[in-house]
Amino acid sequence: MEKQKILFVCLGNICRSPMAEYVFRHQTAQLGLSDRLTVASAGTSGWHNGENMHQGTLKKLKQQGIDPMGFTSSQVQTGDADTYDYIIAMDDNNLAELERLFGRQPDKIFKLTDLIPESGYTYVPDPWHTGNFDETFRLVSAGSQALLEKLTSVK
Repeated sequence: MEKQKILFVCLGNICRSPMAEYVFRHQTAQLGLSDRLTVASAGTSGWHNGENMHQGTLKKLKQQGIDPMGFTSSQVQTGDADTYDYIIAMDDNNLAELERLFGRQPDKIFKLTDLIPESGYTYVPDPWHTGNFDETFRLVSAGSQALLEKLTSVK
């Protein structure tokens, strides 16, 4: 597997995308693939730039034995399409904004739930609104696992 760079994206970069970043990083470390993958997250808005992740995300990651330290919220940058091999959105609005910025590139820019059609979800619900960090974690974990399988099956 060639070295890959992945960027997870949600609206504010404090709930879903940092959860995906840290879950994916944890999963890759467990498989000994940390040196083959660079993982980050960003938001389509700059509403929370410089902030830590949401307390609900912090709590959920800690409950799962994932160290949430070292995070700072940031916004998607114009050069991200050149920097990252995959830019993975959490919902349709995030995807639309990414496509507005970088053009439609379905092999590179897509929703996390596209990797887990069996989940019954077409987007990762925002726990900022739902309050359900457990469901977000479940979907992010399944999507991250599917992404790992996709990346490790590429020759």
